[in-house]
Amino acid sequence: MFCSKCGAQIDDNARFCPECGELTGKNKTGAEAAETKPPIQGQKVTENIYLCPDGVYRWIYEFKMMKNPTVLFTIWKIFGGILLGVWVFQVLLMLIDGDFSVEGLLDSTKNIGIVALVLFVIGYIAYVIVAAQNGWKYIVLFEMDEAGVTHTQMQKQFEKAQALGWLTAMAGILTGNVTAVGIGIGSAVHNTLNSEFDKVKNIKVRRGRHTIYVNELLNKNQVYAEPADFDFVLDYITARLPADTPKK
Repeated sequence: MFCSKCGAQIDDNARFCPECGELTGKNKTGAEAAETKPPIQGQKVTENIYLCPDGVYRWIYEFKMMKNPTVLFTIWKIFGGILLGVWVFQVLLMLIDGDFSVEGLLDSTKNIGIVALVLFVIGYIAYVIVAAQNGWKYIVLFEMDEAGVTHTQMQKQFEKAQALGWLTAMAGILTGNVTAVGIGIGSAVHNTLNSEFDKVKNIKVRRGRHTIYVNELLNKNQVYAEPADFDFVLDYITARLPADTPKK
């Protein structure tokens, strides 16, 4: 195996790393072992990323859910897109029927605004509940190779986070948005998202949130990386995308 601190190769039965003296899992107390992230065997290439013997880069990302609201923003963005679509549809109906008026437009906007407020509050409450159940942390295992990148939520959190997926699906059903229904149900029944580089339509980089959005037509993946690992992940992904892939 490899040392989790310096990346040096060490014997599987070693209690200490011969290079830096770091304790291995075999020599840690129960409390120390419980605080350690799940081990990844491989050669350390950045602060938290390992190149494993099977040629796959792997890392574990953990963030405090209330300090990094990326997931919450995604939920609100979905709700906002759904409601905007409903509002546009209502306006088009008024124009087609010849019933368009400023008063009708204001009434429609007011109603959509009320629904938006309710959904946003419900979404926030659900997010806080899930965050509390997860100990305020979100932990993900990432696997990246020449073909693509996979985002796998740790199992104990996946079961609790299903509520957010079903909430998104329900919002889609109520508003007739098929795409939102698909995304919501998909996130509720799967704990893994895989993005194939040759199918990616665009990527969005949000360095301040430690997030790279890797977007296919219907598959929206979020890749998280610590600042020390961010450029490595971004450069690796960018180099394997189709040449004309937009980057924002």
